[in-house]
Amino acid sequence: MSDYPQANLPSSVFVAANTSTSAQEGLDESRELALSVASAAADRKAGDIVLLKVAEVSYLADYFVLATGYSRVQVRAIAQAVEDKVEENFLRRPLRSEGKAEGTWVLQDYGDVMVHIMMAKEREFYNLEAFWGHAEKIELPDDIALGDEKYD
Repeated sequence: MSDYPQANLPSSVFVAANTSTSAQEGLDESRELALSVASAAADRKAGDIVLLKVAEVSYLADYFVLATGYSRVQVRAIAQAVEDKVEENFLRRPLRSEGKAEGTWVLQDYGDVMVHIMMAKEREFYNLEAFWGHAEKIELPDDIALGDEKYD
């Protein structure tokens, strides 16, 4: 028997029948956010932009966006462009952001979308695409230009 008094809790749970968003609508919003992030990265000439749908294989996020910068300055510029575009279009700031000072790997956590902007050396070493190889790779639309040129 517990030392604490018994709580007087209701025996049934009320579930609202008129919820504002379904799980699919949430994924659609996450996808739009991820595509916007990819577009912002492409605008700053990020290379090898990859969009992974990890919702089925991880509880961490719905999507990962991976992009390569070819200098520390470019990595920071891509990260700033992503933050600016997401704030402008979705009125959201990252819940957490790491690595901007070093500029070799910036992680931006938007909850449903995680953004990894990495230097080529770090991208090759950590190989997140292989680690999350069982995640669905999303084809990027043609209007998102993929930068393959290297800028130092």
